[in-house]
Amino acid sequence: MTLPEGFLFSQSNLQDYMDCQRRFQLRHIHHLAWPAVEAEPYLENERRIDQGAQFHKIVHQFLVGISEEQINQTIGADETMQMWWNNFLAALKHGNLGRLFEGVNQRFEEIALSAQMDTFRLIAKYDLLVLHKDSTVTIIDWKTSENRPKHRWLADRLQTHVYPFVLVKALPGLIKGKPVSPDQVEMLYWFTNQPDQPERFSYNQRNYEEDLRFLTNLISTISQKTEAIFPLTPYEKRCLFCTYRSLCNRGVEPGQLQQVEEWLEPASAEEVSLDFDQIREIEL
Repeated sequence: MTLPEGFLFSQSNLQDYMDCQRRFQLRHIHHLAWPAVEAEPYLENERRIDQGAQFHKIVHQFLVGISEEQINQTIGADETMQMWWNNFLAALKHGNLGRLFEGVNQRFEEIALSAQMDTFRLIAKYDLLVLHKDSTVTIIDWKTSENRPKHRWLADRLQTHVYPFVLVKALPGLIKGKPVSPDQVEMLYWFTNQPDQPERFSYNQRNYEEDLRFLTNLISTISQKTEAIFPLTPYEKRCLFCTYRSLCNRGVEPGQLQQVEEWLEPASAEEVSLDFDQIREIEL
């Protein structure tokens, strides 16, 4: 099977491939919309996804200059959103986020970067990039999951590898400056429900070289696949929260939200949807 012309790889679709090759094929190659519920109760699941998107929106608005008062008016009576917003403001003014803004040289909100990987491009959409005056860079990603993910799970997620990797490749073209060393990059996950417990991952040259080999091989493997139907995941528990489970004969009923392991976030919240012109292209 040939990938569509102009296919863009991202942490989201690569993670889908790692979780289930068939899901990758159905979602990202065939673009098949399957009428199935991801998790029950459906309305609660949808509410969580919507709240996550709303939080990202209001933080972005604040960072580009919208006042606290104006944002408070848009939150209304949503108690969860108000708590998240208050946690963010407290962390910014008195906690861990405030320290990140000390001595800041440049800041980029909601920005997408890309790097060439053979004949394909690998993209990353960042919630926030903070470039400090000492030439270090912090990648900040807002997480609105109800439970805090485990460190080991986050360390294994492709987002933790793709984001700093693409940044090292692409940042010099964005700021028209000297190359950034992997040792100067840190990734920080900030949790709305655990604002005092961010998860930090430092990057280094060894990480970069390992990611280069892994991502190059992974993208090459996917691009060379010829099967008409990609294989299903052997881990059927993942199918409980996949909309394609009935199509794949892996059950009809969705999993319950309370069954979701503490590290799992709704897949819909991690989707990357970008127009071609939104991406800062970096030619290598």
